[in-house]
Amino acid sequence: MASPKIIILSPLIFLFLYIAIANSESISLSPSPSVSYSPSRATPSYSPRIRIAPAPPTSPTYPGMPASPTYPATPASPAYPIAPPAWSPAPAPSAIPTSPTYPGMPASPTYPATPASPSDPIAQSAWSPAPSATPTSPTYPGMPASPTYPATPASPADPIAPPAWSPPSYPPSATPTSPSYPATPTYPAKPPTPSANTPPGPAQPPFSVVYYGQGIKAAYWPSFNGLVPSNIDTSYFTHIYYAFLLLDSSTFKVNITPLDQQTIPDFINTLRAKNPNIKTLFSIGGADENQTKYFSIMSSNNQTRAVFINSTIEVARNYGFDGLDLDWESPANNQEMVNLAFLLQEWREAIDYEARTSGKLPLLLSAAVYYASEFTNYGENRSYPVQAINNFLDWINPMCYDYHGSWENFTGPNSALYDNNSILSTSYGIGSWIGSGVLREKIVMGVPLYGRTWKLRDPNVNGVGAVAVGVGPGDGVLGYSEIIDFNNENEGVVHFDGEAVFYYSVAGDSWIGYDDTMSVDRKIRFARSQGLGGYFFWALGQDKNWTLPKQALKAWDHYSIW
Repeated sequence: MASPKIIILSPLIFLFLYIAIANSESISLSPSPSVSYSPSRATPSYSPRIRIAPAPPTSPTYPGMPASPTYPATPASPAYPIAPPAWSPAPAPSAIPTSPTYPGMPASPTYPATPASPSDPIAQSAWSPAPSATPTSPTYPGMPASPTYPATPASPADPIAPPAWSPPSYPPSATPTSPSYPATPTYPAKPPTPSANTPPGPAQPPFSVVYYGQGIKAAYWPSFNGLVPSNIDTSYFTHIYYAFLLLDSSTFKVNITPLDQQTIPDFINTLRAKNPNIKTLFSIGGADENQTKYFSIMSSNNQTRAVFINSTIEVARNYGFDGLDLDWESPANNQEMVNLAFLLQEWREAIDYEARTSGKLPLLLSAAVYYASEFTNYGENRSYPVQAINNFLDWINPMCYDYHGSWENFTGPNSALYDNNSILSTSYGIGSWIGSGVLREKIVMGVPLYGRTWKLRDPNVNGVGAVAVGVGPGDGVLGYSEIIDFNNENEGVVHFDGEAVFYYSVAGDSWIGYDDTMSVDRKIRFARSQGLGGYFFWALGQDKNWTLPKQALKAWDHYSIW
């Protein structure tokens, strides 16, 4: 029985021995100096295990490439895939983000001093062009929203109107609207008084006269003064005004009387036959107080302004005038000055609109104004709307006369060039207009062809400033030709005041202040020295021999610094 037991137990013994050997090998994984290793024998690794990262997700579009590559500072939408996230080349430093559409190009192109408007713009929310100081036009990109008018007459071929306002129709098809003017205009400070002893030199070289080459040489022709058009010597003038047409108090249209219907065609046709280059304008208003009141009412709202404006253009075209002149003497307060600005802008827009639609040259537009740009009336300081004058008028006619008269109880110059003792002088008035910002070439200086007269209290005390007790010859006013005749007939003693630059004559108790050839020559040279646009006379018919217009023409055309 012994041998069967051995046979039965032997498998168990072998199993035990196999387990023992296996455990012995797993325990002896660490090397020992007594154990030698053969290089050819594969041995278990004893170094730390390395965790192999799984492959990144692949792109459905580009197999084997990462699904979401990173682009520096731009959305992940490359045209060409880039390296896996574990490695990418260092991007070149750049201050400008790169374009997702055009690799290597800036995300937002920069244009030197011009708006950002490329043919294929690359938008970027973090960048926009620097705002312009001048608002741009919604109609004409890159152009200013409000037109800027050069120093020449404000009559652009295609003006750019401010977005808040459109030019009135001609004739108006709907109620016109007012331009967006501030409720209270900003006016420049009062200019300093020019020196009264010496003629103030120009602040800069005289401007070149832009109107009609050699300047404006104008005159007003009162249709009531007896001088017929055929007796006007047109060789001394570039422009002649028909004075006056009046504003109707109820319709606010220009009133054409039956006499005007006869006089106007004769006036225009006769002057053009004598001088084809002469320009004719009609002046509306004058010194009549009623006209001043009607202007105030008419200018106060856009509907009556439109009626007036369309009426003036219609009259000018029907009779063949070259232009229009406003003689509003004078706006009574600053609100009326604002209304005047409205009127000038709407008038200019209507003139330009009519010219474009008719194919004719734009009508000229001027205004007779006070001798100075700023003055006081009933305690209120008033200033003309200088910006509107520069933008919308071709020129202004400062009335540089009537500084003194028989309404005062002392004698004085009607139109002094200088005055040491007051601001009542032409040099001060013109200086104030220049100081206010009106362009020099838009200033046409007024010169009178008449004088003012007084009756002296004491014929022996007869200098400038002598006490007077009433009006002198001619009910206080005499034309130049009448003054010369009066002096000759009454042996008047004539004086020239070289400091104030005017003449006065004394005959008994009659005192007359006026201009003659020397004072006119000095005034015209002064106008040239200041770079003004020209001069005008009030009024034709007062110098029958054309003595003063002839002297003015000579002084202007042969000007040199004296």
